[in-house]
Amino acid sequence: MRNVFGIIMILIYVGMGVLLLCNFFNWMDGAWNWLRWAGGILFIIYGLWRAYRQFKGIDSNI
Repeated sequence: MRNVFGIIMILIYVGMGVLLLCNFFNWMDGAWNWLRWAGGILFIIYGLWRAYRQFKGIDSNI
């Protein structure tokens, strides 16, 4: 069950990052546009980091 939850969370983080980069939600325009880009990139990087830990077995020690 832990592996299934980990994979679902990886998909959520990477998916949310991609949606923010594509401006799917039309949240921020103008001066705060950089926050959408930064958030999208951070979500994708964290999703990839979580995927690395998941598939290398680092999370199973916790």
